[in-house]
Amino acid sequence: MSEQQPESHDDRFDEFDQIVAEESDRDPDLAVIAAGSRTLRAQSGPPQGEPVPDVPADPEVAEALREVEEELAGRWGETKLEPSVTRIAALMDVLGEPQRAYPSIHVTGTNGKTSTARMIESLLNAFELRTGRYTSPHVQSVTERISLDGAPITAERFVETYHDIKPYVEMVDAAEEFRLSFFEVLTGMAYAAFADAPVDAAVVEVGMGGTWDATNVIDGAVAVVTPISLDHTDRLGSTPGEIATEKGGVIKQGATVILAQQPVDAAQVLLKKAVEVDATVAREGMEFGVVSREVAVGGQQLTLRGLGGEYDGIFLPLHGAHMAHNAAVALAAVEAFFGVGADHARVLDADTVRKAFASVTSPGRMEVVRRSPTVVLDAAHNPAGALVTAEAVTEAFGFSRLIGVVGASEGKDARGLFEAFEPIFAEVVITENTSHRAMSADDLAAVAVEVFGSDRVQVEPRLDDALEAAITLAEEEAEYGGAGVLVTGSVITVGEARLLLKRG
Repeated sequence: MSEQQPESHDDRFDEFDQIVAEESDRDPDLAVIAAGSRTLRAQSGPPQGEPVPDVPADPEVAEALREVEEELAGRWGETKLEPSVTRIAALMDVLGEPQRAYPSIHVTGTNGKTSTARMIESLLNAFELRTGRYTSPHVQSVTERISLDGAPITAERFVETYHDIKPYVEMVDAAEEFRLSFFEVLTGMAYAAFADAPVDAAVVEVGMGGTWDATNVIDGAVAVVTPISLDHTDRLGSTPGEIATEKGGVIKQGATVILAQQPVDAAQVLLKKAVEVDATVAREGMEFGVVSREVAVGGQQLTLRGLGGEYDGIFLPLHGAHMAHNAAVALAAVEAFFGVGADHARVLDADTVRKAFASVTSPGRMEVVRRSPTVVLDAAHNPAGALVTAEAVTEAFGFSRLIGVVGASEGKDARGLFEAFEPIFAEVVITENTSHRAMSADDLAAVAVEVFGSDRVQVEPRLDDALEAAITLAEEEAEYGGAGVLVTGSVITVGEARLLLKRG
């Protein structure tokens, strides 16, 4: 094989012009953006890796990752907060403000944030932009939280990024009253990794709330608010309106706000905030939305109305009406990012939009991990999330008998969770995950018995035993050939179940 000659600067420039010419039927600004990223992407290759990475095969890398995780775990956890962005702002300052090296789309809300962020990322990737995505919590590996071009960063890169910023983290620790928390350090790592890549755009999901969330040191040109409901009420407020006050903190001066359908009091708060900062608002059901949806094999077929017009023939390989609404929100966010509906009156390329949605994955969200019987994983952890999951399971699968496996975290509305699932669960197996935040199986079972009755509740504290018991119950009688299992209640429970079932 002859040795390939290095590509000259002029050759690359010619390639850039050629790509722009090929895209001439699109808006010229969008074509130039896409072409620039496509020439960059040619050097980095397509996204690599699984959506949920496994333990590194190299023992040295695995050990290095474990050591970093232990150091991070020694900091304040994600449930212990001091409501301020002072420490993360100080870290950004000593790092040289990496979060300002790229435009961002900031995603807040109560339910649907991660799935919506993944859809936004998929759309931006399809339009040849290099992306960074920061989401939480993770399903199996902490490296999932920081993604580049749709794939979690490697364990090696995660470790390198941590050690790169560690001296600066220690500087801030020494200067502040409280050390940086686990989430604050991870946020700093994400912003630094995105600047180092570099990315063309970042998709950032808040950890909790908005105003004082560690992610809120970015100036998101687009702010996305997914449906708001009651969760983290001890920290965010006891009504949707109070919670919206905190979440509205991501809406910045002159931004475009993409609002999913909201409770009336939450919508009022968010609209008022938008007026105060002169932000432009697009509301689901008004400026954009779901025109039609039909259940399809492996997902659903959609027609969406975006800010610039309609997009039909979209296949979304995810189940449930809530996922269709997430898709509409994601599409509007990307249109707004590209200026569609404001600077540009044209729709995005429909084939590219279809390609993007067809490739979306969302591990641990209505995810089928086994057949015969079918086992579905869904990370619903509050009553609102449980209600949409129950509707989605009923619509997509129509099980003749469904067994629930539920492990929840302390402080969650377990009764509300069970009441949402009671109509669809024939029986429920109560368990607990390995997190220190897990609600004990006995305490959770006491609530379950009040909702289901003792004859429909089984307790198996070990998750592997709970999964085996549920699968046995689903297979118990031949007449229940259409039986299934739904594992839910917590992202951690779902992640651990996914690991057990994928390896089983």
